[in-house]
Amino acid sequence: MLVNSSPSINTRRTLQIQDVGMVFPTKRGPFVALRDINLEVQRGEFVTLIGHSGCGKSTLLNLVAGLTTPSSGIMLLQERELTGPGPDRGVVFQNHSLLPWLSCLDNVLLAVERVFSEKEGKAQLRERALAALDLVGMSHAVAKRPHEISGGMKQRVGIARALAMEPKMLLMDEPFGALDALTRARLQDELMKIVATTGATVMMVTHDVDEAVLLSDRIVMMTNGPAATIGEVLRVDLPRPRVRVALAENRDYVQYRKEVIDFLYTRHSHVEKAA
Repeated sequence: MLVNSSPSINTRRTLQIQDVGMVFPTKRGPFVALRDINLEVQRGEFVTLIGHSGCGKSTLLNLVAGLTTPSSGIMLLQERELTGPGPDRGVVFQNHSLLPWLSCLDNVLLAVERVFSEKEGKAQLRERALAALDLVGMSHAVAKRPHEISGGMKQRVGIARALAMEPKMLLMDEPFGALDALTRARLQDELMKIVATTGATVMMVTHDVDEAVLLSDRIVMMTNGPAATIGEVLRVDLPRPRVRVALAENRDYVQYRKEVIDFLYTRHSHVEKAA
């Protein structure tokens, strides 16, 4: 659903980041947020970015989304240079960003119309939006407005809106960070099912070690900022589908979790600056 193949040297490669750096101008002079970022994401792969606050995870995701432009380097999506935002990348933020005056259906339909209105009629567009809501288990709430549903439901609609555009890549910035633990766990499980169904290519920012290990094919661990970069990339070779209860005592899961914790809290522990 989410992948459009195009002729290239590597037909499985969705995203390529080469020597990317990000420098922000400040009153005190240039602030180097990111340096020497090199990463490839393969089609259908689930990659998480993890690191301490201020390490540039969201900055890197925003660069891939086209919301900001890198100061150096190049980024390619299916061999085409990224020069700004586009419907080929669906973005889900921690804040669902739903329009409060529109129903759940109309929020999704707005995104669908942006991408497909020139090729499809109203009935087809509506069918696409309804299918996306059904995929995330929200078909019962198509007529409800955001204030009438829970936080977890809002995030489901946000995911449906992103998926409905059939992007080449789904970008998620701590999408479950503001939810309670039980709702977060439920949505993590649902996201794994959605990714398995759609074959989505996903890049997600998280602070949660367990979330990263549970969801990921690879975990990209960032060094502390300023001038943050990729410290290590951990491949998570756990079979899918993954069941969190079974993984709790899985030796490989425990070892992957230990490796991430060791990177974050032993080798790259975050020291708060004095005020």
